[in-house]
Amino acid sequence: MTAEQRRNLHAFRDYVRKILDPTYILSYMTPWFRDDVVQHIQAKKNNKGPMEAASLFLQVLLELQEEGWFRGFLDALQQAGYSGLYEAIESWDFQKLEKLEEYRLLLKRLQPEFKTTINPEDILPEISGCLLNQECEEIIQISSNKGLMAGAEKMVECLLRSDKENWPKTLKLALEKEESKFSELWMVEKGAENVQMKDLEDDEMKTLDVHIVYKEEPESQNLSQNSCSSEVPPTYSPLKPRNYQLELALPAQKGKNTIICAPTGCGKTFVSLLICEHHLKKFPQGRKGKVVVFAVQVPLYEQQKSVFSEYFERFGYKVSGISGETADNISVEQIVENNDIIILTPQILVNSLKDGTIPSLSIFTLMIFDECHNTNKHHPYNMIMFHYLDQKLGGSSDSLPQVIGLTASVGVGDAKNTAEATEYICKLCASLDTAVVTTVRDNLEELEEVVYKPQKFFRKVESRTTDRFKRIISQLMAETEALAKSIFEELGTVTLENLSRIQNRNFGTQKYEQWIIAVQKACMVFQMPDKEEESRICKALFLYTSHLRKYNDALIINEDARMKDALNYLKNFFKNVRAAGFDAIEQDLTQRFEEKLLELEGISMDPSNENAKLKDLCFILQEEYHLNPETRTILFVKTRALVDALKNWIEENPKLSFLKPGILTGRGRTNQTMGMTLPAQKCALDAFRTNRDSKILIATSVADEGIDIAQCNLVILYEYVGNVIKMIQTRGRGRARGSKCFLLTSNADVIEKEKLNICQKMMNESISRLQGWNEAVFKEKIRQIQIQEKLIRDSQGKVKPVVDKKNKKLLCGKCKTFACYTADIRVVEECHFTVVRDAFRECFVTKLHPRPKKFGSFDKKAKIFCARKDCLHDWGIHMKYKTFEIPVIKIESFVVEDVATGAQTLYAKWKDFNFEKIPFDAAEMSPWAQDLNLQGVDGLE
Repeated sequence: MTAEQRRNLHAFRDYVRKILDPTYILSYMTPWFRDDVVQHIQAKKNNKGPMEAASLFLQVLLELQEEGWFRGFLDALQQAGYSGLYEAIESWDFQKLEKLEEYRLLLKRLQPEFKTTINPEDILPEISGCLLNQECEEIIQISSNKGLMAGAEKMVECLLRSDKENWPKTLKLALEKEESKFSELWMVEKGAENVQMKDLEDDEMKTLDVHIVYKEEPESQNLSQNSCSSEVPPTYSPLKPRNYQLELALPAQKGKNTIICAPTGCGKTFVSLLICEHHLKKFPQGRKGKVVVFAVQVPLYEQQKSVFSEYFERFGYKVSGISGETADNISVEQIVENNDIIILTPQILVNSLKDGTIPSLSIFTLMIFDECHNTNKHHPYNMIMFHYLDQKLGGSSDSLPQVIGLTASVGVGDAKNTAEATEYICKLCASLDTAVVTTVRDNLEELEEVVYKPQKFFRKVESRTTDRFKRIISQLMAETEALAKSIFEELGTVTLENLSRIQNRNFGTQKYEQWIIAVQKACMVFQMPDKEEESRICKALFLYTSHLRKYNDALIINEDARMKDALNYLKNFFKNVRAAGFDAIEQDLTQRFEEKLLELEGISMDPSNENAKLKDLCFILQEEYHLNPETRTILFVKTRALVDALKNWIEENPKLSFLKPGILTGRGRTNQTMGMTLPAQKCALDAFRTNRDSKILIATSVADEGIDIAQCNLVILYEYVGNVIKMIQTRGRGRARGSKCFLLTSNADVIEKEKLNICQKMMNESISRLQGWNEAVFKEKIRQIQIQEKLIRDSQGKVKPVVDKKNKKLLCGKCKTFACYTADIRVVEECHFTVVRDAFRECFVTKLHPRPKKFGSFDKKAKIFCARKDCLHDWGIHMKYKTFEIPVIKIESFVVEDVATGAQTLYAKWKDFNFEKIPFDAAEMSPWAQDLNLQGVDGLE
């Protein structure tokens, strides 16, 4: 498999996705596909259809490194009967398949008539040569089990995927033989003309969507759409930029470092394409530019990669990318070296600069930072620019890349006035080494015609006046706190209150959550002469605070959703408690909850306790969909738990269930839930963009920056309050003409502040002031800021921590059981920490990992837990590393105790713990590490 073949298969992937049902060839691919991958693809087809399954199949296929897989893929196509696709891929000539597109479009439009007039059993013998044997069998089976109409639908689906160039004429002959009236509609010779007319007449909804995309986000035309959209046409005409887009691009095209600040929906991505194209074309013969484009979130990375690939690959430029999801098995060095345009999530470059894979930023000629307002503090954008500025201020003779930043809002930080806001923006400019902030000034009228500003509505919603659910849960929390306090009564000097400085905490608040975390951290380093007693107290406190945290979560859910959802959250928690160790304390706490359960269930089912906030939300949704049934909504909420609760509420509400909600949340893990995987995020976005039945997307902050959802015309911020950047971004999600933005909150101060729009006015005034400065003055200003910031960085960097070579103990952070010594710890490939002491295997038990995964030399198999049955604290994971079975521990799960003094310390990250880190040496490993059997956790399997 050559690199060219891999690139070609990637470039023509849309043809494969539209034709191939991968489940028909999986049996021929067993030498290359693991059983779990096969099952995943089959499940994807069952849940999402063959096109999504084909996408997953191609993703896995293109990541294969084994020899012979490409030939194997071609052989599989041939054996399964995909002769047309086989021929096209072998010759890289897709013209025959391209010609079939007009007939597919025609059949799609005639599908309703086809399924009501055609008996599939009558024409199947005539057209079976155009279908796969397996497809013919499925059509017969569906017709028999579900009826002829269902069989006809299946036949249409199979014909739309057919790769046989003669299927349109064969269908025509079959229809004529049966003297079907449908044959009059199936005009093979005039198919193309009919299709063009039908596009305008019969596909109004689809055309409307496309017009919105063109109007509101010009770069989205065949660029940011889902990759399962129409096939790539044989020729491509560049889009014509608008005047305001040319205005935004001009300073950058002159070679200046530039921040482009323009509203969401105006086509900033298209502006970046213009800048990139101009940049690459300016190089003389024999020299080449190299562009890197950064995207802060993986869904945004996927979108940008698709946009840049579709735009530039037609012109012969090579485009590729790497994100955290794909970095494990891809060489960053090779991707950068072999491509003209590289799309990255920024941490990839930070890591590559740190380990020397990328020696210098001088390898690039242009860097584009999407959502550049993130360039501050320790964000990866800033880490990259630190390298840039060190090179610039250090007097290096190596050339530096041009820097372009894109954002809808530069923000103002904590500024209280225009002067402070100006200073904040200057610091952002200094971070990105730019003295130019470009906004639309000369072509404002045109911009306002294109970018529709959503109408803003503010609604003060009321919380429940009486809340019996909250009263009962608060009572349970007070009892649990009292039990925790009683532990300290015999100690005298130490109390639960002085374990944390957080005062005036209220149940059901973020502040209470912070208090719980502070108490748990203090508990982890709490010490007593009697170590058994110390362990008992710490474990008990962990149990009490863990229950308090769940109660607190339930109150937060109850505040903004239904009591029923909050109660279900608690019931699931106590169900899991019962399934685990379930010691005396847990039994007592569970009994207390169950004593109140009947009363709580009665309250949660009482209609009089309905959340008034939900009534308002329901009214807005009903009203908007009554005015416009085609409304597309994004509902922003604060937490993942609330996403799930509101999804359940909509689905169970007969007035709203027609909305068929989708969800979009972040990928990180919280204490309560696992995040959405990247494929799940992509599926959610694709479904909302393409599935007309799904009318609402409930999202956390993952969707408020940059992701293109152009069809959205209603944005609701439900108790969702952020900074000026977040507010501008989320309002900007509603791009369609006539769009609206509602802010629903119980906080009157938030509404008042938003009405005044103070922050945005300050930002606009500050940008205007900076644009009036003399460029030389502006450059000197940012230079002084850069020098000052570098002095601070250098002074901090010079103080290197002293390595502590004294041996220390690691104790379980929950029960204080001894785990190992620091002398037993070894560092694997610079970032993973394992324990080589044989006795350590007796200290933990394992449970199969819910998400096993291979990356690099590692095979993640299981999770490890403290072996004490009344503890089972999460210690980390179990991996296969090359030929060794090793535990990999996480430092935040342990307390570090000084052997000499007994002093105990907590560390959040390994990098903060400056002990002597000894590299892993295979020679040290005992035989047990090579054939370790996973031990099951009682009650957890």
